Amino acid sequence: MKQIARRLAGHLARGLAMILVVTTISFLIIRSIPGDPMAAKAQKLMEQGMSPEQADRAVAVLYGFLPSGGMWDQYVDYMTGLARLDLGQSLTVPGTGVSTVLLGAAQWTVLPVLAGTLLSFLLGVTMGVYAAIKRSGKLGDALAVSGSLLHGVPQYVLAMLLAAIFTTLIPILPAGGTADIMIEPGFNAPYIGSLIEHATLPVVTYALASYGGWILAMKSSVVTVLGDDFILAAELRGLKRSFIFRYVARNAILPLFTILALSIGLLFGGAIFIEKIFNYPGLGLLLIDSISGRDYALMGGAFLLITVAIIIANIAADLLYTVIDPRVRDGAESS
Repeated sequence: MKQIARRLAGHLARGLAMILVVTTISFLIIRSIPGDPMAAKAQKLMEQGMSPEQADRAVAVLYGFLPSGGMWDQYVDYMTGLARLDLGQSLTVPGTGVSTVLLGAAQWTVLPVLAGTLLSFLLGVTMGVYAAIKRSGKLGDALAVSGSLLHGVPQYVLAMLLAAIFTTLIPILPAGGTADIMIEPGFNAPYIGSLIEHATLPVVTYALASYGGWILAMKSSVVTVLGDDFILAAELRGLKRSFIFRYVARNAILPLFTILALSIGLLFGGAIFIEKIFNYPGLGLLLIDSISGRDYALMGGAFLLITVAIIIANIAADLLYTVIDPRVRDGAESS
């Protein structure tokens, strides 16, 4: 237990260092983007007859703040606020904190990402076992080919194909939004059904984008385990086929749990393209809108949240593998 706590402390220290580096780099890149919506608004007010001082005060009232000082001063102010968990004020949503905007969008990214990842994991692992066991037959070949094809198709291509088929050619699913605006929000069947209907295409895209990798990884893992000595010994002892199959599946799936945690974090990055194509108002679409609106604080907050999600996924992957694999756990405790 102490060894696991020590590993967790090391991961947290490296994670904080990574967050600092990513935050600094994103701050510099974002501030280098040409265009300033606050300056443009102030210029428009001055053209309407306001003095520069009056225009600056009006912009400060509108957005809730007015940047001052050089790049270094703004960086110090930003990092100081970040230490207090204050990400600043949004420009595209005047008078609203970045944290509030991000939390409102994150809920529409987290659930589809988790649902799509778990769906692809369960389906890919199951089909991967059959692909390994039937690898000398047509079923095994068909499953392996399906995994290879889907694994090679980019997420945004899958999203565009699904959107074209199910919102245009066969318009049976909605093209955007999280729910029908005509349905009253709440814990009721029509609203929940509308939520599921609008989330179907993003979830299916996430699932298909990961399915190919799972089936290929599981097939390779099962084939490797089938050649282990304990499987051969079990067969020689005359153990039932179902009993051997259970041992094969348990040992083959262990390495995939690490990939599962990592894939959840990486899919947050892929949400940028998928949510834009389906006009689904999650973190990805919010990030794109913040870039087009030159919303520096919102851009930095979105980058930070995605980075934190990936770091947490890495930490969870390492700790999960330590807990579920007795060989790694026993090795850690004996060291």
